[in-house]
Amino acid sequence: MQKKIKNILVAFFLLSVLILGFTGCAKFILGSRVEMEAMVKLSSSKYPDFCDDLNYENLDESIKQSLSYLLKRPADKKFKFANDIYTTSQMVESLEAFQKFIISRPSADALRDYIKTNYYVYKSTGNDKNGRVLFTGYYEPELEGSLFKNDIYKYPVYGMPSDLVTINLSSFSSKYKGEKITGRYTGQTVVPYYDRKQIETGAIAENEAIVIAWVKDPVSLFFLQIQGSGKIDLDNGEILNVHYHATNGHPYKSIGALLIQQDIIPRSEMSMQNIRKYLYSNPEKMHEILNHNPSYVFFKTEQAGPFGYLEVKLTPQRSVALDKSIFPLSGLVYVETLKPDIDENGEIIAWSNYNKFVLAQDTGGAIRGPGRADLFWGNGKYAEIAAGNMQHEGSFYFLVLKPAKK
Repeated sequence: MQKKIKNILVAFFLLSVLILGFTGCAKFILGSRVEMEAMVKLSSSKYPDFCDDLNYENLDESIKQSLSYLLKRPADKKFKFANDIYTTSQMVESLEAFQKFIISRPSADALRDYIKTNYYVYKSTGNDKNGRVLFTGYYEPELEGSLFKNDIYKYPVYGMPSDLVTINLSSFSSKYKGEKITGRYTGQTVVPYYDRKQIETGAIAENEAIVIAWVKDPVSLFFLQIQGSGKIDLDNGEILNVHYHATNGHPYKSIGALLIQQDIIPRSEMSMQNIRKYLYSNPEKMHEILNHNPSYVFFKTEQAGPFGYLEVKLTPQRSVALDKSIFPLSGLVYVETLKPDIDENGEIIAWSNYNKFVLAQDTGGAIRGPGRADLFWGNGKYAEIAAGNMQHEGSFYFLVLKPAKK
């Protein structure tokens, strides 16, 4: 064991020398993005026309979840909003004050006056700094499964493999703050982990990754990995809550974009539901298309859920996933976009305004930059329809309580 640990340390050292020694290639290797300002501070005259189309329902619960995260952090931890810095204590005060205010279900006018008087507002710069944000949605899927492999349930839901390692590059240099790479240790060095196709064709032996459950549908399993968490209805009557644990470190590639590029599904008709329909109708192409996305997610079980990146329970229509590298997770956010209206048959008949307060409690592999946001819809039929079809522009804003004057 000591010899293996020594070999791992040597491999890590050689890797660090390689990365730090060839600085000209570092950005290419790590996939770093050129940093841009993610938010701008607004003057009160440019505040949005705040309202909440759910009349604050479940907002108190979502605020409690963010507070449970913040109260475990050091009081002086820093949170960056544009050019301003706030501490954990100030983040807590911001949420507690808003939580207390909404108890009375204030009118829209009272809400706007309260925010204008008491809060600073920061707007996401969005795509190309124009303030426009692409909103998508995610939900908690339900799959059919079993604890035992058979002719019906034959697709594994893997736990994290024992040979998967994650290296925190900031340990080697502050210039790589927040950067990590994932791979596997071969006995001599660290190499990229297996991609989706290799995993699907048996690269992981069962002694390297525990199989949490076996499910019957590979397409549903693929979308479970995209959503990050879900429920597995077992054939013994039990329900298994599974939650994101790790990835194989490969970049996420959209199969939706692939199908658009190949003129299979028009951009105007792109949805999760239409992707499913095409894959089920063309089983001979299914695995080739799914393997276009080399990223693969490993799971762990939870007693409840679903949980987001902050390890707090997500609240339907009150939790949002943002890029954690540029936005302060746990903060209070106001969103403006669209939501689907459906008929009794589950068909979308219109899109209406979606204006409400949410909490930044999650992140995602495809959620990158100030122009992306992913709204959590919960579970059930409406949640699946909303999450599967939402691809609309909008705006979002962070709210922070103005510091008390000394």
